Amino acid sequence: MESGHLTTQAGSKRAAPALAPLKAVCLIAACALSMGAQAQLFGKKKTEAAPPAPPVAPAPSCDKPLYLTLDTGHMEVAPLMADILNKHQVKVTFFVANERTKDGKDSMSFEWGQKFWAQRGQEGHDFASHTWDHVYWKGDVKGIAPAFVVQPSAGGLAGRSFTWEPKKYCAQIDQAKERIEEFTGKKALPVWRAPGGKTSRKLLEVAEACGYKHVGWAPAGFLGDELPSESASNDALLKKALRDIKAGDILMAHLGIWSRKDPWAPAVLEPLIVGLKEKGFCFTTLRHHPDYKAWYATHPLQ
Repeated sequence: MESGHLTTQAGSKRAAPALAPLKAVCLIAACALSMGAQAQLFGKKKTEAAPPAPPVAPAPSCDKPLYLTLDTGHMEVAPLMADILNKHQVKVTFFVANERTKDGKDSMSFEWGQKFWAQRGQEGHDFASHTWDHVYWKGDVKGIAPAFVVQPSAGGLAGRSFTWEPKKYCAQIDQAKERIEEFTGKKALPVWRAPGGKTSRKLLEVAEACGYKHVGWAPAGFLGDELPSESASNDALLKKALRDIKAGDILMAHLGIWSRKDPWAPAVLEPLIVGLKEKGFCFTTLRHHPDYKAWYATHPLQ
């Protein structure tokens, strides 16, 4: 057979049809069909877009800002408190520890992460560490190298006293920070709060060397939810707060206090927010507090 021709039985020759272009077309069509079939069978792999970053609390909208902070507690009232914050568009800073809750879980358990903390991150609140086991500082150990007498009030070692070196204490701050970041998808603020606000100069220096600036609260910002309701009624606490709070104050309350018989929240929280707004105050998170501006400059925020 000669190239480009067909030989008949009689030996005559005639021009062969142009098969090459037809073959190419068929091959392309078959390939396309094959790819389509594979896509139907296995599904095309799609490039998934990264989830949007959680919102950030806006800067103060007035010249009389307040910084409401809420520490973890027994959590029973936490959903009601969150509803009030949403209703009045108030952004707060949550200080988190893994404390026992009334539903038999822990405040930083995965159950609470899914049903509470993840949503708070999407609402624009900020978060910081309160130490993982809600560890109270009890005293400095004498000596050149820093060490501390501490007592956890949560976890398996609650109520026992220990002597911890800086690395151990900083790991407690880290653990709470890392867990809340996992729940919210949001970088925690590079600050912390010691349980009870109890610290020493050495402890503050150690925490700062680990990347955390301590945050306390203003004298008028102690909202009194830890006090016995028999001697500090909700009505009295509300009146005192509305009278004494000043612009720039850091306020502090909890997501439930075990010992208080007449719960402070949500009974006081909503009238307090309404009353303070009527006096010209506005709320934002510690992200915007001027006292921590220099610290944030060297410890960048999200």
